[in-house]
Amino acid sequence: MNNRDHGHSDDESAPGTNRCDLPGRSLRPSMLRFVKDAANLVTLAGLFCGVGSIYFAIRGIFPAAMIAMLWAVLFDWFDGSIARRTRARTDEFRAFGGQLDSLVDMVSCAVCPAVVLLSYGQFSPWFLPGALMLTAAGAVRLSYFNVFGLDDDSTFLGLSIDNNSVVVPLVFLLDGLLSRSAFAAVLYMTIAVLAILNVAPFRMPKPGGRWYIVITVYVLGMTVLYGLRLWTQSL
Repeated sequence: MNNRDHGHSDDESAPGTNRCDLPGRSLRPSMLRFVKDAANLVTLAGLFCGVGSIYFAIRGIFPAAMIAMLWAVLFDWFDGSIARRTRARTDEFRAFGGQLDSLVDMVSCAVCPAVVLLSYGQFSPWFLPGALMLTAAGAVRLSYFNVFGLDDDSTFLGLSIDNNSVVVPLVFLLDGLLSRSAFAAVLYMTIAVLAILNVAPFRMPKPGGRWYIVITVYVLGMTVLYGLRLWTQSL
């Protein structure tokens, strides 16, 4: 991640990069050259997980969808750490990484939870407003961050978008404990609240180093829990 929505990296040039600052057409590297960058490969791994989560959600295999969603978040956190450790990373690679991460975040942390809501609601039109709220909030938030980035005090406005894909799997543990209609209402409310918080005018600090450990343990633990659900459902 390249100092993006939740500011886990030091690629300060990514938000608001001016195209005029980039090389002319004759000096531009090929698109595939950017894919060879380790941090961008990790970002793409997060994209694959996000798309996989959408696939499993549409199929109604929600434990697998939650696992893929969680790993998309984990990759999203660690691509910035890898970017910091990559020597001689040029401004072009930082700018590309920032744009790539923003697009991947839109898929994994906005579209993906929205599809989960729609699928759980059996694609009823009643669930469409909630899905639209989250995707619109995600697009607005990421566009805002691409322009303004982190503030000088290392804070940013609203709930960072990656939290959407952290909270939804946690709430989804209630699936099976509540009736389907009751949980559908809880999930709908969760999505609506997340959409509001994504664009709300409150400040959150940039996560510190210990949060990398917390998110890793969380993802691994939830993977085990949802893996057990998958196993029991297959019996």
